[in-house]
Amino acid sequence: MVKNGMIGGDRASSQDRPEAHGDVRDTSIGPQDVVTKLELTLQPDPRRTVIRPFEPGDPAGVGAKVPRVRRIADRIAGLPDERVNALCGLLRRPLAERMVEPEARLRERFEAVRRSHDLPALDPQRAVLAGAYFSQEYAFESAALFNPSVIPHPDQAGLADGEIRLLMSLRGVGEGHISSVTFRVLRWRPGSEPILDPVGERAVMPIVEHEVEDRTIFSWPESIAPADAVLFPVTDSQRQGIEDARFVRFTEEDGSSRVFATYTAFDGREARSEMLETLNGDCFTLRPLTGACVRNKGMALFPRRIGGRFAMLSRLDNENIYLMRSNDPYRWEEAELLLRPQQDWEFVQIGNCGSPIELDEGWLVLTHGVGVMRSYSIGAVLLDKNDPTRVLARTPQPLLRPHPEERGGYVPNVVYSCGGLVHDRVLLLPYAVSDRYTAFATAPVDRVLAAME
Repeated sequence: MVKNGMIGGDRASSQDRPEAHGDVRDTSIGPQDVVTKLELTLQPDPRRTVIRPFEPGDPAGVGAKVPRVRRIADRIAGLPDERVNALCGLLRRPLAERMVEPEARLRERFEAVRRSHDLPALDPQRAVLAGAYFSQEYAFESAALFNPSVIPHPDQAGLADGEIRLLMSLRGVGEGHISSVTFRVLRWRPGSEPILDPVGERAVMPIVEHEVEDRTIFSWPESIAPADAVLFPVTDSQRQGIEDARFVRFTEEDGSSRVFATYTAFDGREARSEMLETLNGDCFTLRPLTGACVRNKGMALFPRRIGGRFAMLSRLDNENIYLMRSNDPYRWEEAELLLRPQQDWEFVQIGNCGSPIELDEGWLVLTHGVGVMRSYSIGAVLLDKNDPTRVLARTPQPLLRPHPEERGGYVPNVVYSCGGLVHDRVLLLPYAVSDRYTAFATAPVDRVLAAME
């Protein structure tokens, strides 16, 4: 059930003071000076492509006796062998430069079409060609590469002193505004620029192993580097996109760990919250989140249980931040109002910018606030470690706000993140700029906390 009582911070901080509301300050000083912007940016890359299903049909009202898919397959079946071989030869080299095992993927594509339309089988070469006719190359991050989240990479070997290896997820957008999840691997040491591992031009989609009721289980080939993997929509609920993944490494009370990622699945009409889970990175499971409190976007799981239960931040009313608790990470029936808009830069709404980060002082939550002209800024909140309903402090001014040189993009006046990371008491904050590309900033944790009230 949803508890509509007091905001937790009303009991523990100074947020009720009248002067805190609508406070007009000189934004050239204060909390924004806490953050240092880095040089590295991640830009959309139109060279990276995947094979996307393409299934032409007949316009409504045509009333064709033979479906268009069958007509195309019949034409392929009637081609002379030498022409089939020539066409496959033309396909082979350019696809091999950008994809892994393209012929196998095209045969799988034809088999999917054949089963759904009850088509006759074709010989292996014609099956490859038919798969190509029912496919298209899709540049999955050609338009935008944004809304990043970051977690420690499972492999921390071979690093210099003070370095950490990171696995970053990003939202890639291509033609038709279809979103997928793409990845990068970086090395970073506080006080220096992140170093990006090389990214291959051959991207690999997941292989769906089976679907059981509401679960989809998939994997990538073992030889694939994380930066070459792309989670392109694989289920009907994701048909038009997988948006804003918030990854978190979750540690159980016995020390075992697994990785979760909450995200929004969009089928073209409805959006729903789903979650990815993997124990060792070899096999992945997708499942929808359920329960009375699973509404709207922006869910973020705490990295461990609190009081023996799972905890999640959400924005279920599209305006305020709520704290949810559950015994089942996939079902959420309880929510308590935690934070509501307080400052002028968050009057429209507030939400989380990823999973809470555990510090000695409490839970550091990066937040987004929406203000005038629908501008998005990034702030921070500190929650009590044992009782996260208690808000200990929050930044009265944004740590990051849109700047004139960053305002241009698909959605102007937006800085946004799906998750940062603290290493050696320094916050690394990857963030999106105007829904176009990704930039980076750092901030000493002590300075972030000192900027709070």
